[in-house]
Amino acid sequence: MNNHPLKVFSGSGNPNLAAQIAENLVVPLGQTDLKKFNNGETYARFLENIRGCDVFLVQSLHGPVNDYLVELLIMLDAAKRASAARVTPVIAHYAYARQDWKAAPREPITAKLVADLLSTAGADRVIALDLHSEQIQGFFNMPVDVLTAMPKFLKYVNENGYKDPIVLAPDAGSAKKSTKAASKLGVDVAIVNKRRPKHGEVEAAHLIGDVKGKDCLVFDDMIDTGGTICAAAKIVKDAGASSVTVFATHGILSNNALQKIDKSEIDKVIVTNSIPADQKASKKLEILDVSDVLSEAIKRIHENKSISKLFE
Repeated sequence: MNNHPLKVFSGSGNPNLAAQIAENLVVPLGQTDLKKFNNGETYARFLENIRGCDVFLVQSLHGPVNDYLVELLIMLDAAKRASAARVTPVIAHYAYARQDWKAAPREPITAKLVADLLSTAGADRVIALDLHSEQIQGFFNMPVDVLTAMPKFLKYVNENGYKDPIVLAPDAGSAKKSTKAASKLGVDVAIVNKRRPKHGEVEAAHLIGDVKGKDCLVFDDMIDTGGTICAAAKIVKDAGASSVTVFATHGILSNNALQKIDKSEIDKVIVTNSIPADQKASKKLEILDVSDVLSEAIKRIHENKSISKLFE
């Protein structure tokens, strides 16, 4: 049992999620003073004693990404200097996750840089939700608990009566995750091969698998511009698919992604509240709450219990 008091604080990235996590844990959400000086520099101060406490900092690293990242680093530094016993960032969405390898000469591996920054700022361990790739976990020299929204997605599928489902991998890179989901559902997999001429642009190429008359289910870690899934949806609808439902943990939905989705062949998009989103922004958008998954992980880590149950 952990004798250090449990404290939960929120960054500016997703205060509603942090409040729900604190409510689930039946603890008050900690008080902080977060602001910017006139020159744009970030300030963070804890407004209560955290000496000897088990501190969890809930932050989602979405746009403005750099502001929220620096804010989290400064909160980490403040917590360590305030003599917290342990500080754990709860990163609902991990920024720069797609820059996890060198795709071209003279590029950075920014996902590793973010891991180094968190370590240097004082993180003792990290809780993350559906990282873009499994290798990111190895970028840390500390314990990292990577949670997943997949059980919630599979439950949604089972409860919403899809008659003849098939899991669709929108690109070859998502084939592994799609195969796992298909195995749990007991259905087949189809794959859309794609070309990416440059960052942010997608050209879907051809379809592998029979989707005629089937309900296509896409499982991915994120939706950013929507280009990949919109292109994939058009291909499978042209091939006779009955419907296309997209499940993605992180709804980044940058630029005109929602407008693009509304005009596309996609029937429904299911995301989580790892990033704040307005369900009214699109008639096709639905948001699932993951605060229970994150709060259960926090509780188990605080009580020094296994969290493997959350991966089942």
